Amino acid sequence: MLSLVATPIGNLGDITVRAVETLRAADFIACEDTRETIKLLTHYGIPEKHLLSYYEHSPEIRVHEILALVRQGKRVAVVTDGGMPSISDPGFTLVREAVREKAPFEILPGASAVTTALVGSGLAVDEFSFLGFLPNKSAARKRQLARFADREETLIFFESPFRLPSTLRDMFEVFGDREAVVARELTKKFEEFLRGRLSELVSAAEKRSLKGEMVVLVSGKNRKKVFE
Repeated sequence: MLSLVATPIGNLGDITVRAVETLRAADFIACEDTRETIKLLTHYGIPEKHLLSYYEHSPEIRVHEILALVRQGKRVAVVTDGGMPSISDPGFTLVREAVREKAPFEILPGASAVTTALVGSGLAVDEFSFLGFLPNKSAARKRQLARFADREETLIFFESPFRLPSTLRDMFEVFGDREAVVARELTKKFEEFLRGRLSELVSAAEKRSLKGEMVVLVSGKNRKKVFE
């Protein structure tokens, strides 16, 4: 069996009983960064087993090696550094090939930065779109943002702390002064939600050196104001 296992996005307590049991029973664990996975396994007293490196740019042969183990009757768990495999993390190619080869697999749900940020943001939750990471370059980023300018649902992005100020400036230029939220270090000790208009968030990001993993949420077009 191939098991895609959601792992904590910050607080190591945010893992399901089923996930711990699956990791303990696995013959192999395919992971994005063995150092991060060892921390999780150590925390729960799970032997390191056979750890396989499986990351975004792993050669295609690694996918077939993992599926070969499954066909041999081995239990292989797949994890990322945090959250659900495949969601802006490795996993999509493996699932696609498992479907094609009719290999047995299961999904173990758990912590998600997307839904955690959305629920804590205060923005509308009835409709939302997760749009992953934006391009690194400003011109390409603004072209991408322009595609979403007329969307009425809450827009959710992942972003690097190093690009956050420039990304917020581009959002302000393309979307106008909409309400938005920056959620950082979710479930960790220094978790923080910065709420306000994009112009206010641009100013905050330029004045402060914000660190950690970021989720940026922008209110949809013509949505009712929340923070006034």
